[in-house]
Amino acid sequence: MKLVTGSRAKRLAALAFCCAIGQSLSLSSASAASAMVSGPAALALAAIIASHGSLLGPFDKRAMTRLFDGKGVLIPRINKISVKADSVACKMSDVDITARSCDLVFKSHKRTLTGRDANEVYGTLAIAGVMSEGAAGSITEGIMNLDCTVDPAAIKEKAGGGANCTFETGQ
Repeated sequence: MKLVTGSRAKRLAALAFCCAIGQSLSLSSASAASAMVSGPAALALAAIIASHGSLLGPFDKRAMTRLFDGKGVLIPRINKISVKADSVACKMSDVDITARSCDLVFKSHKRTLTGRDANEVYGTLAIAGVMSEGAAGSITEGIMNLDCTVDPAAIKEKAGGGANCTFETGQ
């Protein structure tokens, strides 16, 4: 085993520090503007939003549920599934620890979730990389202009692809 000493160790440490700072800066700049997520986090986000009132028809909602549950679609699909929401805003209290809610706004309607359903959306936003903000006893997460594309044929290949979501952060 070779030990790294002297100036080489300092250069490696400086490189690691610069990479960490660069990663931190790229994450913070992404939290204030457009963001994209793909793979399992995108599939989770699309499936959870679809289950809570998106404009999908029953056939597409069932397909999203089956895909998220790890099952294939019953009828082979040629089309991709599109899940959209105008905004998703979640709030949780750090004073009243039982209080949690999410407002989902779609083109033609709004849906308010509380309790377990709100927690499910809140947690899925966190998995998708949405940063929380806190003030005056509450913690919030939110996105706008959510647009997810799910390709059941690509998911069936089991190669890690088939789901992509774009959204804007910073309410």
